[in-house]
Amino acid sequence: MPRISRLKRAEVGPASVAIYDRTLRDRGNVPNMFRTMAHRPEIFETIIAHMDAVLNTGTLTKALKELVIVRTSQVNRTPYCLASHSAICKRLGWTDAQLQALYDAEESGEFSERERVAIHLAEAMTRDPHNFSDAQFARLRSFYSEGEVVELMAAIGLFNYFNRFNDLLQMEPTQPAPAEELAEAGVVPVAGQGPAVQG
Repeated sequence: MPRISRLKRAEVGPASVAIYDRTLRDRGNVPNMFRTMAHRPEIFETIIAHMDAVLNTGTLTKALKELVIVRTSQVNRTPYCLASHSAICKRLGWTDAQLQALYDAEESGEFSERERVAIHLAEAMTRDPHNFSDAQFARLRSFYSEGEVVELMAAIGLFNYFNRFNDLLQMEPTQPAPAEELAEAGVVPVAGQGPAVQG
């Protein structure tokens, strides 16, 4: 039983409906977190715009951003975000072996030094940002511009927020949207195909 109810497409205003419809077209579902946040449209609509900016703008690849999101969610032990963003990572080319290797990335041969530095940033920001030394920051800057550091930190910070939101609400993975909701959004489901990404 959800701790907070999840709003259906018919229960939200026009701006939120537009987000639901886009998400239904892209993913085949509207994530439970989105349906929960939609109780406050101003928060829901602006957080989705922020998430789009964090994930889809800048000079870093989406694949790298998703990798640090998965590491953040591993550190926080957030099954909801891990299910969704591990699937996204695999779609973007990361392997199961690499996602498992994130738990000991510094010793793993699965990642470049540049990737290991970003993974370490995710761990440090999530566990104890007060102890990120000047030497560690200099190492980070040897691989990333100031703007790219902001991109990485925004992705890590956003998912620390999402992890805590979903953990406290005991959010479980999202199921495919009902046929009638897909039809309302003008989405034609493919027989035998679930959502592109659960989350």
